[in-house]
Amino acid sequence: MKRRDFLKKAGIGAASAAAAAAGVAGLVGCAKEEEKKVEKAVEKAPAVVAKKTYKWKMVTTWPPKLPVLQEGCERLAKRVNEMSDGRLTIDVFAGGELVPPLESFQAVSDGTVEAGSGASYYWAGKEPATQWFAAVPFGMNAQGMAAWFHGGDGLKLWEETYAPFNLIPRPGGSTGVQMGGWFNKRINTIDDYKGLKMRIPGLGGKVVAKAGGTVVLLPGGEIFTSLERGVIDATEWVGPLHDLRMGFYQAAKYYYYPGWHEPGTYLEYFFNKTAYEGLPRDLQHILDAACMELEQWALTQFDAQNGAALQTLINEHKVEVVKFPDEVLDALRVMALEVVQEEAAKSPMAKKVSESFANFQKVVGTWGSVSEAAYYNFIQPKLSLKG
Repeated sequence: MKRRDFLKKAGIGAASAAAAAAGVAGLVGCAKEEEKKVEKAVEKAPAVVAKKTYKWKMVTTWPPKLPVLQEGCERLAKRVNEMSDGRLTIDVFAGGELVPPLESFQAVSDGTVEAGSGASYYWAGKEPATQWFAAVPFGMNAQGMAAWFHGGDGLKLWEETYAPFNLIPRPGGSTGVQMGGWFNKRINTIDDYKGLKMRIPGLGGKVVAKAGGTVVLLPGGEIFTSLERGVIDATEWVGPLHDLRMGFYQAAKYYYYPGWHEPGTYLEYFFNKTAYEGLPRDLQHILDAACMELEQWALTQFDAQNGAALQTLINEHKVEVVKFPDEVLDALRVMALEVVQEEAAKSPMAKKVSESFANFQKVVGTWGSVSEAAYYNFIQPKLSLKG
C-alpha cells in the first residue's frame, strides 16, 4: 500500500513537472515569436533621422537697440527660432557691428551673411527700381503700399528686381507717414532749399536736389553729430518716436510736417537667394510667416508710440512744429513728378515698377478719397497738436 501511494504521488509530481515545463516552454516560444514580430516591424519602420539645423547671420542698417527697427530684426530672429524649434537660428548684428550699415545689401548678395534689413531706397545705386519699394514722394501711404505688395504685383516686382543680385526680399513693415524733417532755418518758399545741405535718401532726396539743395546720405548713427557740427543744415529721419530718441531737438530749431517725401515708408528684410532656397520648405514658410507678422507689428508700434513722443517734444522740449506752406508743397510735388519720370527712365526695371506703382495708386486713391481722406479731413480740425 505504501509502495503504491508513493508511486502514485511520484507520478502526479512528474506529470505536474512535465506540465510546468511544457508551460514554460510555451511561454518562451511565444516570447520568441513576439520578439521576431517586433524585429520585423523595426526592420520595416523608417529610420528616425535628426533634422538638420541652420545658423544664419543678419546684418542691418540700423543703430544698435533702435526701437522698432533694430528691435524688429531681433524679434524676427526670436520668432523664427521659436517656430522652427531651434532648427533655424539667426544672429542679428546692428549697422557697423559686422559690416558697415550701407554695405548690408552687398554682404547678403555675396553670401558673406545670409540675411539683412534696411530700406530699399539705400540701394538706388545698384538699381533705380529699388526706390519704389521704400517710398515715393507724394505716393502711397502704408496701407496703400501693403495693398500693392500683397494685393497687387508689388512684391512680385520686388522679387524680380532683387533676383539679379541673388536676393529674395520681404516687406518688413512701414513707418507710416513720416515727419518732414528738422531744419535750422525756416522753409517759407521753395527757394529756401537752395544751398541747403540735407540728409535725405531716396527719391525725396532727388527732389530736394532739384530744388537746389545738396543731398547727403548718412546712416542713422552719424546723423546727430553731423547736424550738431553743421556738416548738414537739415535732416529727415523717421518720426517723433525715433527723432526724440535721437535727440535732434538739441541740434535743430524747427520740426516740419508732413513727410511729403516718405508718406508710407516700407522697411525690408532680404535673404541670400541661395541660402533661402537651401532651406527645407517648412523653414522657408516659417521665415515668410515671421516676416509678415513683423510687417504688421512694426506699423502698430509707430502708430501706438508716435503720438506720445510728439507731445513730449512739444510740451517738454518746446519744439516748434511747423507745417510746410502749401505753396512749397505744390512746388515740391511738381518736382517730384519730374524726378519720378527721370528715375523711371534709367532702367527697364524702374520703368516697369514705376508704371505699376502709379496705376495702383490711382486705384487705391479713388477709394481713399471717399474713405480715409474724407474722415480725417472732417476730424482733423477738431484735434490739437498738443492733444
